[in-house]
Amino acid sequence: MSSPYTVRWGILGIESTHLRFFNFGSRKMRVSETGATLATGWIAQKFTKDLLLDPSTRHVSDVKHTVVAAASSNSADRAKEFLKDCKCPSDAASYGSYEELVKDKHVDIVYVATPHSHHYQNVMLCLEAGKHVLCEKAFTVNAAQAKKLIETAKTKNLFLMEAVWTRYFPLSLQIRKIIEDGKIGAVHRVIADNSFDANMESAYGTEHRMVNMDLAGGALLDCGIYSLTWVFQCIYHTLPVSSRKPPTVVSTMTKYAKTGSDENTSVILNFPIGPGGDGSHSAHGIALTNFRVADNVDGLNTTRPAVRIQGTKGEIQVDGPAYRPTKYRIVWKEEGKDVEEIECPIPGQGMFWEADEAGRCLRDEKLESEGLTWEESVVIMEVMDTARKQNDLFYPEKIETLDYPVRL
Repeated sequence: MSSPYTVRWGILGIESTHLRFFNFGSRKMRVSETGATLATGWIAQKFTKDLLLDPSTRHVSDVKHTVVAAASSNSADRAKEFLKDCKCPSDAASYGSYEELVKDKHVDIVYVATPHSHHYQNVMLCLEAGKHVLCEKAFTVNAAQAKKLIETAKTKNLFLMEAVWTRYFPLSLQIRKIIEDGKIGAVHRVIADNSFDANMESAYGTEHRMVNMDLAGGALLDCGIYSLTWVFQCIYHTLPVSSRKPPTVVSTMTKYAKTGSDENTSVILNFPIGPGGDGSHSAHGIALTNFRVADNVDGLNTTRPAVRIQGTKGEIQVDGPAYRPTKYRIVWKEEGKDVEEIECPIPGQGMFWEADEAGRCLRDEKLESEGLTWEESVVIMEVMDTARKQNDLFYPEKIETLDYPVRL
C-alpha cells in the first residue's frame, strides 16, 4: 500500500473575540460579549482541529493533513496561541500578518476563514503569492469577484475551491447518487430551510458580522448559502454537465432595521431541466433562511425535515440542521414499501471531508473540484446577486469592488 499524500496547510483568518454562547432554537451560536465584530476564528479552529484527526476514524487512508503555519492579521502571539489551542505540531510557524503566511515555502494550500467581505482580497493575496486556496463560503461578495479569482487561479495554474463542507459529507454523496440513479423518479421540487431564531437586537446589535454591512452581513450570504447548496446539489449538480442550465430567480427579503442587512430571505428558482427524468421536465428550488424563526422550533427536531427532495417515485427528507445533517429518510410512493431511515454519523465536526477533497485534487494536479466546480460556484453567486438586486441590497463599494489590493 502506498503512503498517503500529505497536505501542508496554512490557516488564514484566526481572529476572535471573547465569546459567550446563546441558544437559538436548535443552534448554539457564538456572540461577542462586547457586541463588537465577531471574526471567524472559531471556524478556523474547528477546521484545524478536524484536519488533525486521525483519517482512519473516517475510513480515509489515501490523504492526511498537517498544519505548518497560521496567521493573524496583526499578532504573531495570537497565531501562536491558536496553534497551541488546536494542538498543532510544535514546529508550525506563527505569523502576525497574512503577507508573511503566503510567503512560507512550506505551505501547500491556504485555508481562508475570514468573513466573506474579505474573501476576494485575501484569496487574491494567496493566489498572487502562488498558493493553492480553500476559501470559506460564501465564496465572495458577488459573482464578478468569484469570476476574477477563478480567472487568476486558472492563469497561475493553481487549485481553488469554495469550502462548502456539506457537499462532501457521505450523506450528501449518498443522496446525490440516489437522485442520479433515478430511484425517486423525476425530481420536480427541492425545499431547503436553514433558519434560526435570534434575538437580533440584543445578540447582534449593529456591529456583529451577521448584520454588519461592512462585513457583507445578512441571512442570505451567511446562512442562505446552505439552503442554496441543497437546491443546487440536488437539482443542478445531479444532471450531466452538458444539461446544467442556470435557473431563473424570484426572491423577497425583509431587512434588519438597524443596519439594512437582510434578516429573512426566500428565493424561488426555476431550473429548465430537472434530474431523474428524460430531460423534458423543469424543477423548482425553494431556498429559505431567516434570523427570526427557526427551522427546528423546539431544538428536538420535532418539525423535521429541513430539506425535502420530491420526486415522482418518492421523497427524500433530510433532518436538520441543513449545514450538518446526520440523518435522512426516504418515503416511497409505492404502496406498502417501508420508509427507509439512514443515519450518517460524523466522527468530528465534519470539515475534514472537504479538506480530503482538496488534498486529492492537489495530489492529482486538478485545479478545481468536481464536487463543486468553478462554474457552479459562479452560478450560485449569480443567484445571490440577483436576489440582492431584486431587493435593493447592496454592500459598500470597498467590499464589492474588483480592485486589488484594497485595505479593509
